[in-house]
Amino acid sequence: MSDAARKIDSLPATGEKSPHFREAPANIEAEQALLGAMLVNNDAFYRVSDFLKPTHFQEPVHRKIFEVAGDIIRMGKTANPVTIKTFLPADGRIGDLTMAQYLARLAAEAVTIINAEDYGRAIYDLALRRSLIGIGEDMVNIAFDAPLDMPPQTQIEDAERRLFELAETGRYDGGFQSFNDAVALAIEMAGAAYQRDGGLSGISTGIQALDARMGGLQHSDLIILAGRPGMGKTSLATNIAFNIAAAYEPEVQADGSMKAKNGGVVGFYSLEMSSEQLATRIISEQTEIPSSKIRRGDITEADFEKLVGCSQMMQKIPLYIDQTGGISIAQLAARARRLKRQRGLDVLVIDYVQLMTGSKKAGENRVQEITEITTGLKALGKELNVPIIALSQLSRQVESRDDKRPQLSDLRESGSIEQDADVVVFVFREEYYVKNAEPRRSSDEVAADIKTPEYLAWEEKMSKVRGTADVIIAKQRHGPTGTVQLGFQAEFTRFSDLADSSYNQYAHD
Repeated sequence: MSDAARKIDSLPATGEKSPHFREAPANIEAEQALLGAMLVNNDAFYRVSDFLKPTHFQEPVHRKIFEVAGDIIRMGKTANPVTIKTFLPADGRIGDLTMAQYLARLAAEAVTIINAEDYGRAIYDLALRRSLIGIGEDMVNIAFDAPLDMPPQTQIEDAERRLFELAETGRYDGGFQSFNDAVALAIEMAGAAYQRDGGLSGISTGIQALDARMGGLQHSDLIILAGRPGMGKTSLATNIAFNIAAAYEPEVQADGSMKAKNGGVVGFYSLEMSSEQLATRIISEQTEIPSSKIRRGDITEADFEKLVGCSQMMQKIPLYIDQTGGISIAQLAARARRLKRQRGLDVLVIDYVQLMTGSKKAGENRVQEITEITTGLKALGKELNVPIIALSQLSRQVESRDDKRPQLSDLRESGSIEQDADVVVFVFREEYYVKNAEPRRSSDEVAADIKTPEYLAWEEKMSKVRGTADVIIAKQRHGPTGTVQLGFQAEFTRFSDLADSSYNQYAHD
């Protein structure tokens, strides 16, 4: 047997175990028993293949045997000591045995297939313990060395990330997955879409016209929601966040965990507004009481009863707000992982990207810092398997054009934002610009209600755009681009579907 497979006596002469030399937890006999069962009856492989990988074996030879045998079985062929020995090093020796002799001994001493899953679970659990030990050793060593480029806070965030990945996937080193697994996931997603309300592959935004164009918010997507100040990008983000949280319908999985059947748990990073301001916006939207009146206390008794009822309802929905200003991408990621572990997480909203900070190394160059932030957000979305809606500002060059409709080139530090985003959505309200272009009238004209031809033309134009907003999908990796027209009630900061939804769906292709 090799050094790893051979039981090594670590007891010193005194008979007490030395605290300085401890073997990593492993069960070589369980690995041998499982491999033997597989070589005798290939069905044993299917009992463990959904959770056990070659990397979970402690003994390198056993990793190779499991990998080769698995490949042969997946191809529909028989894996036994005769068929797999040609794919293993012929000159390899395990102790005093050749590779062929070792394979024959594994098969000869095989246990019944009934125990295969129990042995597989034991191997898997021990692999997790070894991974935990590795994380712990790295934490201790880095803490002792105290490198300049890794302060304690960064070390905590790194350890938290690795522990989260270990808890979620059972490993933290990443790696390839077979295309068969990817196909299975795609079919599973299609099945979930078929059963979900509205038949969407993603999470519904609560706005039908937007869902029709985007198919909902897709898992792991980075969705950039951009617009100039006053366009309502924060309002649209809060509308979507509230709709998703209010529609949350959990479903118990086979392992006892909870998964969103409809809607979802939402984490909202409000870097610009306080949590009270954000709550006021949402309450105004739901109660149809203008937020300006709520702030001034200019409300009736009936309005107050509405506010109380709305607040009681809002306390039950899974919408969590973090109002930390200037948060770094590393802190944001650490808190998102914590939220997913403690309460679950289905959608993440960040308002907005330009208020985040990167590492000090990238801090000297703002474009590099934004690149680090958007790359980090994209990686976080894939890691947590949740859509991330990140709001972004547009550059002032929009204001200098006659056509104020935003374009991809208008994104500030646009290179990385445009490249990393799976979806780029612009919010554009022509009403905002038309209203500001109102022709001046003299006091006499106002008093006599005299309207010049210029003013009448403005009124006609204003009537066409009043209460509407264009949501421009400028980029979408997995769907069409185009413009969706929505209704917008400025006093309640609320976006909604227009009455003629058939026009919304096919407008401006």
